[in-house]
Amino acid sequence: MLVNDRRARVLDEVTRRGSVTVAELASLLGVSGMTVRRDLDVLARQGVLDKVHGGATAPRSSTGLGTYDPSGLGSRHDSGLRRDPGPHRDPGPHRDPAAATRQAAQDAAEADVAELVATLVEPGMAVGLSSGSATLAVARALVGVPDLTVVTNSLRIADLLQRVSAADDSAAQSVVLTGGVRTPADALVGPVAVRSLGHLHCDVVMIGVHGIDQHAGFTTKNLLEAETNRAFISAGSSVTVVADHTRWGRVGLTTVVDLDAVDRVVVDDGLEDEHAEVLRPLVNELWVASPAAPAHT
Repeated sequence: MLVNDRRARVLDEVTRRGSVTVAELASLLGVSGMTVRRDLDVLARQGVLDKVHGGATAPRSSTGLGTYDPSGLGSRHDSGLRRDPGPHRDPGPHRDPAAATRQAAQDAAEADVAELVATLVEPGMAVGLSSGSATLAVARALVGVPDLTVVTNSLRIADLLQRVSAADDSAAQSVVLTGGVRTPADALVGPVAVRSLGHLHCDVVMIGVHGIDQHAGFTTKNLLEAETNRAFISAGSSVTVVADHTRWGRVGLTTVVDLDAVDRVVVDDGLEDEHAEVLRPLVNELWVASPAAPAHT
């Protein structure tokens, strides 16, 4: 079944039944739960359904109801039911279609990475999440994992998890915000954040980065963010850098840490083979997330 046909079928089932679970859709369509969740993400962004813990429901209100767009890109200026557009999204009606296509591809890649990274997390863990679009995708993948304590300097991640916990007691999670100076990307950075993290201990930490370079290491464009991410890394028993393949070859203003200073790097399978061969010996572990069947090397 083609992806557009599958998503149309998903929407038809939600509309007809009012609500449906991921497991039911996966069984009906003969695909993985991860594929279903990715389809629900796309349809929720278009405003044609509401994604909830474990499945989806018909929109709570018909006001401003979006229209299913088979391209999966959606109209960024539809009113009403846009759900958590994430960082760096331009809602303006004159957005460049090529930019929208690139953003959709990045969203899908980060979702693939997040699904694989989520396998590192077990109920009851303390999980550190830095700010950024990749770690926001990880937060979405962790929705529903019970009894988590999530330490983050991202206001967007905190808002997402707190809204989910408020809506579903079974998915309740504790969120610890670091404090600090707020950046335009809604991250809290600086000395206050660093001091807060210095007193915390996380089982796993996930870090997003601006760039990955064989010489410069993991980089960011913000000096205070680099300092805060180093504090995150020090607070984690296990540290994972999460990134889509477009981060390879980018170099930001400052290095956060060297490539071998974290336990693993997780990227999507858009990373070219020759780039993976350069990166692999420089890191402790390289995991490559596949859209069809997540696996690592």
